Amino acid sequence: MMRFNRAITPVRVLSFDLDDTLYNNHPIILNAIRAMQDYLQSIPAWANKQGDYWLECRRHIGNTQPHLQDDVTTWRQVALRYGMSQLNLTKDEIERHSNNAYQAFAQARSNITVSDSVLAMLQQLAKKYTLIAITNGNVDVEKFNLAGVFERVYLAGPDGKAKPDAALFQRACQDLGVKPQQILHIGDSLDTDVQGANLAGCQSVWLNNQSTAYTYKGLADIEISDILQLSRLS
Repeated sequence: MMRFNRAITPVRVLSFDLDDTLYNNHPIILNAIRAMQDYLQSIPAWANKQGDYWLECRRHIGNTQPHLQDDVTTWRQVALRYGMSQLNLTKDEIERHSNNAYQAFAQARSNITVSDSVLAMLQQLAKKYTLIAITNGNVDVEKFNLAGVFERVYLAGPDGKAKPDAALFQRACQDLGVKPQQILHIGDSLDTDVQGANLAGCQSVWLNNQSTAYTYKGLADIEISDILQLSRLS
């Protein structure tokens, strides 16, 4: 299914969300969290904590430093250091364990393989459009087979506030010298991707292939059920 809710105007840039748009991120993030937790449980002082100590630390930092919620990488790193600081550890141990736990997460986080069919589609689209990525996540595309695919990659936090805020889209317009309506953003989330693109004045494609409840009631310009349906744009 590829449904046009509005007629789209000519675009120069295709902007892609990454997680759950170009690949299934659910097993990847679960494996990354498991790798981090395995390391944390190897620290006796951490393992002795009752309940879900990691979740407590993450919530504490999210509540006390809410600005970090736009930067999931820094949020995780600060929460790890906070958690370590509450244990009877030396400064060197706090730093070493925090870094090692994050690296365990980050390494597994980038253990991704995008399908050949998706890569072929992106290669075909790149002949006609500038391809960029705009993500609220923290995956490093240079560490797996999306390396070199995008002209630019915009990350929430380092490059601006998280979607649905318009900041990342505005940054892309400024960098690429295009008007918002010349960007067509593709993503799986109505709340972040479609709402963010619409608020920024960009055009939007909703990949509707998950049974997720969203609060945003606005429409995407185009609705698809399979990412490969974008081949029609080439």
